Amino acid sequence: MKTLFINACVRENSRTMILAQHVLDKVGGDITEVNLEKENIQPLNSETLKRRDEVLKQGSHSDEMLKYAVEFAEADTIVIAAPYWDLAFPAMLKCYLEAVTAQGVTFYYDDNGMPAGLCKAQKVVYVETCGGPCEGFNFGFDYVKGLCTLLYGIKDVVCFKAEMLDVIGMDVDAILAKAKEEIDSSL
Repeated sequence: MKTLFINACVRENSRTMILAQHVLDKVGGDITEVNLEKENIQPLNSETLKRRDEVLKQGSHSDEMLKYAVEFAEADTIVIAAPYWDLAFPAMLKCYLEAVTAQGVTFYYDDNGMPAGLCKAQKVVYVETCGGPCEGFNFGFDYVKGLCTLLYGIKDVVCFKAEMLDVIGMDVDAILAKAKEEIDSSL
């Protein structure tokens, strides 16, 4: 089993990474990590979008430009770790998802013009930690879930989170332990 781990954690001693490691221990498999801070993926612009369109038109998926999309499409399980920033996630995750969303690799349009998935994964596990509350305004997870279910064809998309970690007086260890218990009972 191939597990793809998308790591958008940037802080040393990241609490999101603590929960992500717990998830990775549960799902196992042959784990490939994409550390987004080290990858330095740039957003598409007119030049790179034109180049990608040309590469996709050729039908070859071996071009370096499609490596993230191919890797994502071929994974059996995907784990995404991203802290909750500005009601969503770090911008580097958006750039990664932009690189992954490639017509003919991770999705295609059917005869009715509707998107259909090409991804092998059966499950995406999204892991996040929040300094305050993130319930009700979790545009990061909602965006990832939308991409996975509507474009990539991955129907089982779950989120494990630990909230209120920066609120004075909260027991951070207890909150993380509770999140780990939820992971244990669900995976």
